[in-house]
Amino acid sequence: MDMSEIELTRESGSGLPVLRGEMRMNEPMKKYTSWRAGGRAERMYMPADLADLAQFLQWLPPDEPVHIVGLGSNLLVRDGGVQGAIVVLHARLNDLRLEQRNKDDGLIYAEAGVACAKVARFAALHNLAGAEFLAGIPGTVGGALAMNAGCYDAETWEITEQVRTLSRAGQLHKRVPGDYQIGYRYVALKPQTSVKDQKVENSLGEEWFVGGWFRLVNGKDAVSRKKIKELLTRRIGSQPLNLPNAGSVFRNPPGDRAARLIESCGLKGFLIGGAMISPKHANFIVNTGEATAADIEAVIEAVRKTVKKQTGIELEQEVRIIGATA
Repeated sequence: MDMSEIELTRESGSGLPVLRGEMRMNEPMKKYTSWRAGGRAERMYMPADLADLAQFLQWLPPDEPVHIVGLGSNLLVRDGGVQGAIVVLHARLNDLRLEQRNKDDGLIYAEAGVACAKVARFAALHNLAGAEFLAGIPGTVGGALAMNAGCYDAETWEITEQVRTLSRAGQLHKRVPGDYQIGYRYVALKPQTSVKDQKVENSLGEEWFVGGWFRLVNGKDAVSRKKIKELLTRRIGSQPLNLPNAGSVFRNPPGDRAARLIESCGLKGFLIGGAMISPKHANFIVNTGEATAADIEAVIEAVRKTVKKQTGIELEQEVRIIGATA
């Protein structure tokens, strides 16, 4: 779909775009985050498709904050809730297809709402290798692109050939890796030279990933499936998947691991309210049952201060925290 293919459908005589998605007001965000905690969204929208999302963004008041959510696996919403709009893409922007097949490789396109694990399985089914690691990322394609998600020595942008983004004005762009500053759990749009592009300079908050093309080498289905199974077995054995969590809370500092530092400070099992540092993996904070977002954030801050005091290292959080305190 090119930029010209998204055209607004407007109500007759009103000048307002026709929205085809689902709108919910004052919606509890604990239903949409993997921590199963947090406040309410003032306005939640689940678009029917990409064109509908473009219409919704243009329909919103220009000063209304917008937050894009996939599986909510890297997100904490404070107990006071979120003003503005939350857009949920998971299972909404769900186009996944094999776009190209060559002698040595192939190209897969996936929209932002597709779960990363589904991309891994789809690639294996089509005898393409290199996406197996995505099975270990508990999020969607959009989130993986936005933070260069990775695991087991592989990262999303290593296989990304091109991306599609959508601006606040409802315009689609195609961009390549060279348009971004890309690092460990970090992606930012480089400063652009044109006046038009300067409007979205360095702001992924006003230009969102809505799809990506992934270049993968030819492989064998059985080999890829075996690798995916091994990665998932490793994940199950090392991570507390039996309790609500948001994956790794802190980025690994250069030359070290956040989990090792946290464990070295004796923090495994540390508890505030219903939020606990997992005894199984020190870089995971789990909801033991009735944790509030405040409990989880308090544990995050306690870990940061303790590790800084005992090791001199300032841990940087990987999870995104939005909203107001209760």
